[in-house]
Amino acid sequence: MENILRNAVEQRRKTLMNILLNFKIFDSEEQLSKLSLTELEDEFKRLRSDSHPHSDTGSIKWKN
Repeated sequence: MENILRNAVEQRRKTLMNILLNFKIFDSEEQLSKLSLTELEDEFKRLRSDSHPHSDTGSIKWKN
């Protein structure tokens, strides 16, 4: 059970890091790897709230 949770957290971190890198919020993966999952989620929320609702970032949706 512990490995499943750890893998889920790591997958979520990778997804958020890729989004933030694609939208050039951060310059390198090294900067992002130092952030916790909570900090990455906060940055993603900031990205969504700062973007125009009809821009590409406004249409980001999570798929599971």
